[in-house]
Amino acid sequence: MIDLPMAGIHITDIEAAINHWRARSPSADGGALAPPLRALAEVYALLVYHGETEADEATLPAEAKAAWQVWFDSTPDTPCIAICSTSQGDAMCKGCGRSFDEVQRWTEMSPGEKRSTWRRITLDGTAWRFNRYAERALESKAG
Repeated sequence: MIDLPMAGIHITDIEAAINHWRARSPSADGGALAPPLRALAEVYALLVYHGETEADEATLPAEAKAAWQVWFDSTPDTPCIAICSTSQGDAMCKGCGRSFDEVQRWTEMSPGEKRSTWRRITLDGTAWRFNRYAERALESKAG
């Protein structure tokens, strides 16, 4: 059985997308929100109101999903730093922190699944991409 993260979009990703859109489409009058920003803000507000931390990727309103996708497309696609220990038999890659199944299925994963994986490995912070090879990870972001 493959252990994959839930295809949920974490509130911190909604927040990052909101900040992306605030910078991209600032309010001319200080109050009116651009439609993509308003769509994301509505999702964020509902998450806060209901005490939830994740929005279901499959049921996210179309406008909010499209706005979130624009932000997602501006983030690094893969946590890979080209040091893959899963190819040497490790269940978890020492380089990026993904499981063997996550590495194998990466191109098939939805954006929500990818972000869930990114969140897990970032919170864990033990993969080499976060310490001894952090400069390589930064280079892969730029390139």
